[in-house]
Amino acid sequence: MSFLSRLRRASAPAADPDALGAPPPGLADIMRQVRRIDLRTRGLVASQFTGEYHSVFKGQGIEFVEVREYVPGDDVRTIDWNVSARTGSAFVKKYVEERELTVLLAVDLSASQRWGTRGRTKSEMVPEVAATLAMSAVRNNDRVGLLVFTDRVETFVPPQKGRRHALRILRDLLVFQPEGRGTDLVGSLEHARRVLRSRSIVFLVSDFRMPEGGRARLEKALGGVALRHDVIPVVLADPADAKVPDVGVLRVMDPETGRAVYVDTDVASERFTQQAQSERTELRRLFRRLGMDEIELRTDGVVSTSVLSFFRRRERRLRR
Repeated sequence: MSFLSRLRRASAPAADPDALGAPPPGLADIMRQVRRIDLRTRGLVASQFTGEYHSVFKGQGIEFVEVREYVPGDDVRTIDWNVSARTGSAFVKKYVEERELTVLLAVDLSASQRWGTRGRTKSEMVPEVAATLAMSAVRNNDRVGLLVFTDRVETFVPPQKGRRHALRILRDLLVFQPEGRGTDLVGSLEHARRVLRSRSIVFLVSDFRMPEGGRARLEKALGGVALRHDVIPVVLADPADAKVPDVGVLRVMDPETGRAVYVDTDVASERFTQQAQSERTELRRLFRRLGMDEIELRTDGVVSTSVLSFFRRRERRLRR
């Protein structure tokens, strides 16, 4: 890993790596958090996200339901000529969309997610975006599952329907204490491809930090999953990912490896910013090459605004 990569992934002054992360909170506190997030997202999902979600994520096809008598304005291409000939009146076929979609939330909870400079960490945005997407899915009668990974697959919750199941996913995310510290995006994608039996929507939630040379492997893995599934990268970001303040010499640490290094920010600041911008641009180009619509969530932004903006942006693109 290069100097700039170390600096970019650093999250705090050097400390005992095992001290990162707080112990799991009590059950009562967890339930309060579940209720708070549920209440915050429920109204938004009911008033805005459900319709937007349905518009951009279509079912697998259409299913014939019945025939009914033709009325002026009906599409003549839907006329059932056999029934019309037998009855002497015009009848049209009625269809409904086959939903039955599966949504998988593939969430990166590696140590680099415990980093944020705007009052919250990247990992603290995860339950809110997960609740928004999961509740939108269950309100459309779709299944939703959870895959948590670090440098290994930590847990997998098979997709199911229902609000109770969505709340279980939210609770699991709030209490989860990962064993691994690193990030294996490729391994998580390969696991998702093995467990998903039908075409699904995969929200890949991560800061997409990876070792040098890992971009080509990621592109290959993303492309492989995208052959069958709709993959949507959800990029977790913090303003300090792209700019380090000029504050002299700092001792910083890579949260995933525990390796510490001294950095002269007066010298490194400009190069760091250039490298960070270059890497972010390269990541966007990778998503565009694969035809993927990304969501960027920033610690200084509003999760619901970013998700709604994604839905509307994607809907406009699909209408072209």
